[in-house]
Amino acid sequence: MHVVATAGHVDHGKSTLLRALTGMEPDRWEEERRRGLTLDLGFVWGPLGPGGGSLAFVDVPGHEKLVGNMLAGVGPVPAVLLVVAADQGWQPQSEEHLAIVDALGVRDGLLVVTRSDLADPGPVLREARGRVAESSLGRVEAVPVSAVSGEGMGALRAALVRLAAGLPDADREADVRLWADRVFTVRGRGTVVTGTLGGGRLRVGERLVVADGSAAGATVRVRGLQCLGEERAGVEAVARVAVDVHGAGAGRLRRGGALVTPGRWAGAELVDVRVRGDEAGALPRRLVLHVGAAAVPVGVRPLGRDTVRLSLERSLPLRVGDRALLRDPGLHRVAGGVTVLDVRPPRLARRGAAVARAVELEGMSGVPDGADEVRRRGLVRGDDLLAMGVPAAGVEVADGWFADPAHWAGLGEQLEAAVAAHAARHPLDPGLSTEAARRALGLPERALVDALLGTRGARALRQREGKLYGEAELPRLPAGVREAVEAVRRDLAAAPFRAPEAGRLAELGLRKRELAAACAAEALWKVADGIVLLPGADVRAAEVLAGLGRPFTLSEARQALDTSRRVAVPLLECLDRQGRTERVDDVRRRCRTAGRGQ
Repeated sequence: MHVVATAGHVDHGKSTLLRALTGMEPDRWEEERRRGLTLDLGFVWGPLGPGGGSLAFVDVPGHEKLVGNMLAGVGPVPAVLLVVAADQGWQPQSEEHLAIVDALGVRDGLLVVTRSDLADPGPVLREARGRVAESSLGRVEAVPVSAVSGEGMGALRAALVRLAAGLPDADREADVRLWADRVFTVRGRGTVVTGTLGGGRLRVGERLVVADGSAAGATVRVRGLQCLGEERAGVEAVARVAVDVHGAGAGRLRRGGALVTPGRWAGAELVDVRVRGDEAGALPRRLVLHVGAAAVPVGVRPLGRDTVRLSLERSLPLRVGDRALLRDPGLHRVAGGVTVLDVRPPRLARRGAAVARAVELEGMSGVPDGADEVRRRGLVRGDDLLAMGVPAAGVEVADGWFADPAHWAGLGEQLEAAVAAHAARHPLDPGLSTEAARRALGLPERALVDALLGTRGARALRQREGKLYGEAELPRLPAGVREAVEAVRRDLAAAPFRAPEAGRLAELGLRKRELAAACAAEALWKVADGIVLLPGADVRAAEVLAGLGRPFTLSEARQALDTSRRVAVPLLECLDRQGRTERVDDVRRRCRTAGRGQ
């Protein structure tokens, strides 16, 4: 199937033409039929001919006060049928509708001059062709017709077959973004959403997310599908579809919202775009952005000659390369078409940031380029790239993270410098924790710190017990601390298991921090809080206890080691954990090196 939207001035015969082509009534409302005036979108379809498939039409209103409705129908559609009446010629809404088509970058269409039975279509045909040729449509096929007499209708059908044959194939593997151009309730079915499926495929039973500008889109389930009035189990793009949805988010759906593939779209509230038409500096500061079936007020901030930043009143599921238009509803004019360049732009908080950003945007084409996006951002999640409409590219440095090689190498150098700086500021504790390193580099996850180890810039770093060390892997003890530690070591040399009392440590100025540094520097060995011995005391204690040759009690161990209960209890528990000793019962232990038969 292919989908074509009408365009043209009010009362130029768009709806009459579609009735003659399809035999269906595009005006859905009684008031429309009574007044002979299209007020809202209409949808009809019909066969192209033998082997030509079907063609669906979105009929739009032509009145200047209903341009918002017209845009909701034209926005998601790839081709247009521009209609001009032979007896009235080119009119204001002919001009605005063509400007809309041009702003949206529509390249496929037909020019139809209606009511050729009421006036010579030649002059209108020539004028309209000239105007259309200057738009994105370029030189299109033109057909004069009379829906009343039937003259030219055969030629129009043949032209539509040629138009459909030349339309580009849709990407049926694309992520779904179905703009809702109509939402209504059917008794027994629930909420029904209609729209033009421009890419991807829909299946009954699958789940979609309601993209309506809320912080977290609700999920709905596809309960039924209709296409061209027939029930379907699945539909592929391009197609006009009616989707029966069920779920908590169904009640939030309105025209201009969208149903999207879960996890593959991110709402954008701030976007940088390139403007076609007016220069950026001449744009009003408040306009309305029309994209798909959505119409959202935006604030406009000029950046470069043809680039602006748009602040949206509600988020939209946008991607790099999307085409949209800016319109001034007060002046009833199209301000310009836009191409989305960036849906995750950086904040412009520093002086000169806007100028630098304008220069950066000059080099952006709006064509999704994964390598360029990774280079510009330095570090980005692959899922975020896909949500932006950009294929993942570059080097995957950690699970799901892609980095620009130069930026990644620079981060490694920064990490090494951060570890060295920490060691210089904290000689007693030179190890920089992984979390502190993450904060210092501004990285979003600790896993990225781990991934940096071993890179060109951070090869000299080592990781131990959650901390990173450079050249200063062991603490550097200041002179005063070294002297105090040496005093303790002399005491322990004379009595290896008589750990100094708290008073002795305080007298020497060895508080908790200094003791921890001395143990990390391997000058002392920590048995428990406030209890230190010489390094290797555990091995020596096990040898002394093994010399007893039998299971021993705590009291016997204390006597053999010539120490106090304060030291013996935690020392034996430490030997148990090391596997040097083990309990025989509630009272006795034995050395594992001793005979088990004792």
